[in-house]
Amino acid sequence: MSLQGKHILVGISGGIAAYKIPELIRSMAKAGADVRVTTTRHALEFVTELTLQTVSGHPVYSDVFAAINEHATEHISLPEWADMMIVAPATANVLGKMAAGIADDALTTTLASCAARKPIVLAPAMNDKMWDNPATQQAVATLRSWPNITVLEPAEGPLACGTCGKGRMPEIDILHEAVEAALTAKDMLGRRVLITAGPTQEQLDPVRYLSNYSTGKMGYALAHECARRGAQVTLVSGPSAQTVRDNEHIRRIDVRSAQEMCNACLQAWTESDMAILCAAVADFAPEAANSKIKKQPGQTELLLNLHTTPDIARTLGESKRPNQTLIGFALETDNEETNALHKLESKHMDAIVLNSLRDAGAGFGTDTNRVTILSADGHKTDLPLSSKADIARGIVSIINN
Repeated sequence: MSLQGKHILVGISGGIAAYKIPELIRSMAKAGADVRVTTTRHALEFVTELTLQTVSGHPVYSDVFAAINEHATEHISLPEWADMMIVAPATANVLGKMAAGIADDALTTTLASCAARKPIVLAPAMNDKMWDNPATQQAVATLRSWPNITVLEPAEGPLACGTCGKGRMPEIDILHEAVEAALTAKDMLGRRVLITAGPTQEQLDPVRYLSNYSTGKMGYALAHECARRGAQVTLVSGPSAQTVRDNEHIRRIDVRSAQEMCNACLQAWTESDMAILCAAVADFAPEAANSKIKKQPGQTELLLNLHTTPDIARTLGESKRPNQTLIGFALETDNEETNALHKLESKHMDAIVLNSLRDAGAGFGTDTNRVTILSADGHKTDLPLSSKADIARGIVSIINN
């Protein structure tokens, strides 16, 4: 998601993870956001005010009574200015104060003003024993009950005290994703979406398989976009290096073959409102040999007997209920639109997303794509070359109408 023109307020409390926040500010500014910063005084023990001012381009609000404050009531004017707020790191102290309505410094007074009106993301970071403290857990439960508050789960790993446990601040890409999610309209809230992604691998023998060049990037971008909009996503993925970034709205099911993907989809389809079939599923599979196929002396060729794999799109289309929506993908090399329209009709889809290997910057393995959306009602929409995240946003906006 582009953060172009968004006003984002970053709150920093006194934890060692504060040193990472300039990277988050840069990331959001690069995406087009205008970022301002408020801190506790202790936060400035871990990251300097000059650094924060340099990366944000604005003075830092760290003292309620500082003479340099732009407004006499900065804790009111900043929330008025902001579209959303993220607090990272959020210490046990700040979580407890916020839950109890205590406002006694620049950060907590700003939170008190912002809490009832704007989306807020809280990124806890502390020692694992402090995270497990019943008072901290009670504060987190209270904050999670507020409709506009998102409390991220801390990560597990090495902690500043030298031990390992749950309490690390989530990584910067997860924080950035949480900001995007907080700013996205929840127009798919309550919907259950099945998405397929990645390639399938059809076993040839114990050491080889037949597959394709799909990486899963487009399918995972669609999963994240639907989750941002409030949907509960079941992501059935072939082998892929892509991740779901600890997103509680996405349930990932890993499969390998077309048959395994079909089985998983059939089970998920019965409880889904929509399916987006983005995976590059093999049309044919060999009969797998039980031992490695070895080249014989003088052999110049190998003939394989292939059988057709389950047609997932047709299977789901034939069982589609009136309240279900089925979206397919078509990657074509010849007669692209004609072939896509035939697939749309024959498999009882509501829309199909067409992309072509002829388009530079589109197709397998790229970070960009260019697609045409063909609807069963005759509508045609072209989405120009853009990032796969932006293409996913465009696709979901059209099919969710």
